[in-house]
Amino acid sequence: MFRIGLGYDAHRLVKGRPLIIGGVRIPFDSGLAGHSDSDVLTHAIIDALLGALAMGDIGVHFPDDDPDYKDADSIVMLEKVMEMVKGEGYIINNLDNTIIAEKPKLVPYIRGIKEGLSGVLGIPSNKISIKATTTEGMGFCGRGEGIAAFSVVSLVKSDTGDSAGGGG
Repeated sequence: MFRIGLGYDAHRLVKGRPLIIGGVRIPFDSGLAGHSDSDVLTHAIIDALLGALAMGDIGVHFPDDDPDYKDADSIVMLEKVMEMVKGEGYIINNLDNTIIAEKPKLVPYIRGIKEGLSGVLGIPSNKISIKATTTEGMGFCGRGEGIAAFSVVSLVKSDTGDSAGGGG
């Protein structure tokens, strides 16, 4: 049995906040606004995983009016969602992501993002695709007002109950 989930997230860029994407702090003059650390990629992955499980979205599990999640590390939230994935008897088959940002250029950071996510998700980095694109100046991302991310995940039932997710 398999399941597929789609996640999307977007945040405004603002001065005075660190830019964190996929758990990696990226040197830039602005960061993403929001209640938690506003890690747009990790939020999209969380929504994809929750969607695949038919368990709502990030706002249901980590509400933005809960002070416990003020400036929260999104990777910690992702770890909690992975516990839910494993608890339902699934492992990640593959994960495909697209980040939309005019600036900064993200290519130099993609390998580090993949490696970090690989550890959290319990899958080899070759099962994680991360692409970065621009909108050629169009829309809020193109004007440099924000960054968005899409994530698609495929989950498969674990045959052995093994939560490592490293199979084939």
